[in-house]
Amino acid sequence: MPRYAALLRSVNVGKRSLSMKELQSVGEEIGLGEVRTLLRTGNLLFSSPERNVPKLQRALEEKTHARTGLRTTVFVRSAAAWSEIVRSNPFEEYAREDPSHLVVVLLKKGTTPGALEGLRRSLQGRETVQLGSESVYATYPDGLGRSWLTLDRIERALGAAGTARNWNTVLRIQRVLADGR
Repeated sequence: MPRYAALLRSVNVGKRSLSMKELQSVGEEIGLGEVRTLLRTGNLLFSSPERNVPKLQRALEEKTHARTGLRTTVFVRSAAAWSEIVRSNPFEEYAREDPSHLVVVLLKKGTTPGALEGLRRSLQGRETVQLGSESVYATYPDGLGRSWLTLDRIERALGAAGTARNWNTVLRIQRVLADGR
């Protein structure tokens, strides 16, 4: 059965709290298999015979809201799509030497190279960005905490909702999708 990763946007940030046990229950209630969470940042890994990614996203968004009252955007990627995210990383040196300062932003929809160029022109620090397939890779050489390049600015510049994970988390998700552990 195909495996998937679902990443929830902005959970366990500020007052947007969701326990991972509750998130796991949401997945189980809609009939997903091999359901597990990873870290406390809204990462749900599962298998499902359903191959329609938008349908999986909607089901998770609706059930999360119905069960918990939390409205959040869910980004689902198949194991194959996740492997492509890892394989397409344009910042191999960061991945090796400073993976916590390399971030992948999954986008709800694709964007244009022109929008990315607009984002690049607006950068105010040493950050760099590169477009992927329905994702953006960003480096934060001076750290994420004080960076001008926030998720909100990326979303506005690219015209698409997003959620971000650092490279360490991306690789942990990849391992679970590949071998189920």
